[in-house]
Amino acid sequence: MGSTQSKTQTITRLPLGIFAWILGGLTLLGVTAGLVILLGVGRWLVREDAMEQATAIAVLSGNTPLRALEAARLYHDGYAKEIWLTHPGATVDALKALGIGYPSEDDVNTRVLRGQGVPTNAIKVLESSIVNTSDELDAISATLKAKGGQKVIVVTNKAHTRRVHILWSKYFGSRGEVITHAVSDDEFEPAHWWRTSGSLTQVTHEVLGIMHAWAGMPVHPIAHPATAVVAVGVR
Repeated sequence: MGSTQSKTQTITRLPLGIFAWILGGLTLLGVTAGLVILLGVGRWLVREDAMEQATAIAVLSGNTPLRALEAARLYHDGYAKEIWLTHPGATVDALKALGIGYPSEDDVNTRVLRGQGVPTNAIKVLESSIVNTSDELDAISATLKAKGGQKVIVVTNKAHTRRVHILWSKYFGSRGEVITHAVSDDEFEPAHWWRTSGSLTQVTHEVLGIMHAWAGMPVHPIAHPATAVVAVGVR
């Protein structure tokens, strides 16, 4: 009787043991896959295109003066005859309303470009005041279409190139083709992005931004304001 009960208990316990091994294996596989994806996200975020001749070189706001310096180098290499700057004017305009003069980012970038030998008539500021990357690409793509151009080179940081390409392809691709290009001196290390707080912040911001783009931009709907282009010099 005791021998029969022992055999029965062994038989009933065996499937549970197999289930535990399977569950453990799947958990380990999931953790491993998660780590591979997590560690590889830095490389995935970098999505640069081969350089070609374009209608213009557009400098996205941020990381002053490195993006403007990169645009000046591309200009002198002959990739385009114009450099377009966006106008992130919310703070500047608010200070101006208070009677406080403060240089906008496009003012600073203009000075940087002029200092690098880019002529005044080759520097153009897109008049629409922008808030985020989507606004910038909207202004850039609208200007490209208005000028009858086919391609525009967009200069940004390495970690930002994937999101720029996704946003352009999803929302602005009908207006022309984008060539994403990263700052050559960008210190972002795709293979070791977790080692510095700056890179960690960039990756987190870009992943959330891409998820937002994929979701259809529910938080901040895309606006399509009329965009004009004006030539500017040093103010």
